[in-house]
Amino acid sequence: MPANLTISSHTTNYNFPALIFGILLIIIIICGNVLVCLSVYKEKALKTTTNYFIVSLAVADLLLAVLVLPLFVYTEFQDGVWSLNMTLCDALMTMDVMLCTASIFNLCAISIDRFIAVSVPLAYNRKHVDQRQIVLLSATWILALAVASPVMFGINNVPNRDHSECKLEDNNYVVYSSVCSFFVPCPIMLLLYFGMFRGLRNWEEARKAKLRSSMQACRKLQEAAASLQPLSGLPPLSSLPPPLPPVIDKDLTDITLEELDQDHYPDPDSPKPVSMLAYPVTSYKQDQNQNRQRKRTKINRRERKAMKVLPVVVGAFLFCWTPFFVVHTMRALCEECEIPGSVASIVTWLGYVNSALNPVIYTVFNTEFRKFFRKFLPTLPNCC
Repeated sequence: MPANLTISSHTTNYNFPALIFGILLIIIIICGNVLVCLSVYKEKALKTTTNYFIVSLAVADLLLAVLVLPLFVYTEFQDGVWSLNMTLCDALMTMDVMLCTASIFNLCAISIDRFIAVSVPLAYNRKHVDQRQIVLLSATWILALAVASPVMFGINNVPNRDHSECKLEDNNYVVYSSVCSFFVPCPIMLLLYFGMFRGLRNWEEARKAKLRSSMQACRKLQEAAASLQPLSGLPPLSSLPPPLPPVIDKDLTDITLEELDQDHYPDPDSPKPVSMLAYPVTSYKQDQNQNRQRKRTKINRRERKAMKVLPVVVGAFLFCWTPFFVVHTMRALCEECEIPGSVASIVTWLGYVNSALNPVIYTVFNTEFRKFFRKFLPTLPNCC
């Protein structure tokens, strides 16, 4: 009976700003992530392995907007008071834990996939999902469900439960889910990205050193040919290989990655004729090694472009979700600590805002997504 009185006294304090903001947030999350899924489905250039992981992340955000946020917004509108069935509350907590965990596990899977692509690019299948990637995608959702399953099996059914609140009741489970969902995967993810950046930097330095060695060899050859021409009757210098690319005239320490990539290593898959130095190939194996090197160059260039957007996604996730997990873990470990309800509400909102940020990040940092959005959005009025 006192619980009913508490509910009736609280329902008069409606939080209209939370209702308006929540509805706008749900619309933005649904529209943005639907666009991400549509872009990968419709645009051939976006049908890559990395983007399939991004679609999995977008699906988690979509489900969060459809299954979790409406009930959360309704509760915030009622000033944090839960007035619905407790079975529905347990379902809400299960979906909340599972989908937040699925989001960070998808980001972790992306970092593992990117690490493999950078470490062994020639063995990496970019266009088609192979068995390893299927395992990664399946594991993200199965493990997320496993983390959330204790709520499904009744861990929230504690004696003297307050029916005016919808929350995780077991503090030990709060700590366990926070560790599994956030505090273990995040360091792994950051270490993998650090390893990727370090590997790409080492590859860049090795490539510059190789270019410097080739430059010196070409210069020596041209100087020797010029000095011997009057004595040996060699063909004129005009018949020698073309001059070195403009990038070689610069100090290699000042060369940018974009300058280093501009047509100096041709695409081995391109049908166009390639202008190369006319030196005889000593063996088939040497030619094969050159093709492998060019393919590796092409793949690493592609990976650097992909790496521009993924660290931003990870950084946004950490910025949005770290306060949530820190605050709720502190509340579980320190029952005497007074953490205002407004702080818990703000960090929860901040976490959900992350689901709306990812499509914006893709639009700003990924050229292919940006092209599709610009092409697709103007057609919507015609469809309506």
